[in-house]
Amino acid sequence: MKIVQADAGVLTNFEVLDLLRSRGATIDPMGCLGAVEPSECKVFDYLIHTAACNQNREVIDEFMKRSETFKVAKALKLNFINMRPSNQPEAEPIIALCEKEGLDNPEEFMNMVIEVLPPAPPRHEDGNK
Repeated sequence: MKIVQADAGVLTNFEVLDLLRSRGATIDPMGCLGAVEPSECKVFDYLIHTAACNQNREVIDEFMKRSETFKVAKALKLNFINMRPSNQPEAEPIIALCEKEGLDNPEEFMNMVIEVLPPAPPRHEDGNK
């Protein structure tokens, strides 16, 4: 990968996954030999099992638009997009951080997250992907 502009901004996991897909990355490292670096296949393999695999540009744009009313820092918005908490135990530390940052209605914000962002794929019980 060639660096076009250093520190041009922060990417969501979806944007990284989309870029890797466009470059020919696959889960099978043998299937993408020569197309991308082995490390890119490893990143692709990780991201394909996160919430990023169910997201698209429209969902990200909708989330960013609707979250404007909550006055949440961009870094925190990116954390929600990338992590997409799907249950209360996952959400609690993030809600606590929102309260610390001065967000008035963290539960309402969390409801919006659940409504707009698609959930991550289910994890297997044995811990494998």
